[in-house]
Amino acid sequence: MPTSRRIQISVLSASTFAFTICFAIWVMFGVIGNPIAEELGLNETQFGVLTAIPILTGSLARLPLGMLTDRFGGRPVFSLVMLSTVIPIYLLQFATSYWHFLALGALIGLAGGSFSVGIAYTARFFERERQGFAMGIFGAGNAGAALTKYVAPTVVVIWGWQAVPTVYAVAMLVTVVLFWIFTYPEPPNAQVGRSSLREQLGVLRDPRVWKYCQYYSVVFGGYVALSLYLTRYYIIEYGVGLQLAALIATIFVLPSGVIRAFGGWLSDRFGAHTVTWWCMWSSVVCLFLMSYPETQYAISRRDGSTLEFTFGINVWIFTALLFVVGLAWGVGKASVFKYIANDYDRNIGLVSGVVGLAGGLGGFLLPIMFGALVDFTGVSSTVFMLLFGVTSVSLIWMWWTERRNPVLRRPAQSDGAVVEGSTN
Repeated sequence: MPTSRRIQISVLSASTFAFTICFAIWVMFGVIGNPIAEELGLNETQFGVLTAIPILTGSLARLPLGMLTDRFGGRPVFSLVMLSTVIPIYLLQFATSYWHFLALGALIGLAGGSFSVGIAYTARFFERERQGFAMGIFGAGNAGAALTKYVAPTVVVIWGWQAVPTVYAVAMLVTVVLFWIFTYPEPPNAQVGRSSLREQLGVLRDPRVWKYCQYYSVVFGGYVALSLYLTRYYIIEYGVGLQLAALIATIFVLPSGVIRAFGGWLSDRFGAHTVTWWCMWSSVVCLFLMSYPETQYAISRRDGSTLEFTFGINVWIFTALLFVVGLAWGVGKASVFKYIANDYDRNIGLVSGVVGLAGGLGGFLLPIMFGALVDFTGVSSTVFMLLFGVTSVSLIWMWWTERRNPVLRRPAQSDGAVVEGSTN
């Protein structure tokens, strides 16, 4: 019988690998959507819908999948979710109409629902003081978005976008097999199946859950939305090719994914509230600068002449700011789930599903709003004006409920207890 430590490492490694593949597939339209949009003659709003449909279904699936995980365990649920996407992924290469892509994209999106399964499953193998770090490592599977940025453009250039679904379908099938081999059933103290449906749904009345949803809709929803839209943003705004645009976009996508493990460690060390607070502040400052459009100024002089100059963010400054935002959101994704691990040890699957649902819905709605704003205004930086606005809402909410009265930020106890970051 393997030791407890060996089981922890095996489960964490297999789950993180599986989630990385799932995430890479979940955001695949962020790359292959560009040649598809050219073939079908899509506008920006239609492109936004195409990339966002998998995000929608993956997000909506997170709540029921989280509940199933609490009832039946993460290992069988995770495996079935991955297996259910293999055929839709493979069939994608045969799609010819816009609605074909939307329908298959909706089925492929179930891969994104694996997050609420895997993070609850992984956390149950670790002690409370190490759960933040473990969940952070698992969440680093977000780097699957960077994997797609590297792999998919190369496959598109060599064999065409139709080859990408075949590669990803085979990868998913292999992943299911490896996951089942290297994982184990939950430990006896995991309380799987011990919460009734009424008890599970009762958690949804807790205002803290909705506050964490708002936080996660920024740090994760914004991450997913930009992962989908950045390649196109660089193509349109800075005039670079598909491969180069995807490569530059990984400067945001990859660090934001892998640093999540470090964010989990920071949250264990300094607390979820402190880490989340500084993540929000650093990202809101960068987003304000990134949202400033290229502007031409004309100043009238006393002699009747005009002084003209232009202000804007060039590609190097923009990418540097984007890198900082990626780091902040990567850490923030871990710190938000540290709140959840502290507050809801019995219903972690359900609450992870609810919060993950909110984050995923942010990832669904934002790309559509990006496209609509660009179509309506013709100004590309409205994308970051919107992100600045939603991040500011989170900061205000956090200050109002947590910073005004620091006495209420007490150490976590158990389900329903007053915990760090709660005023309820």
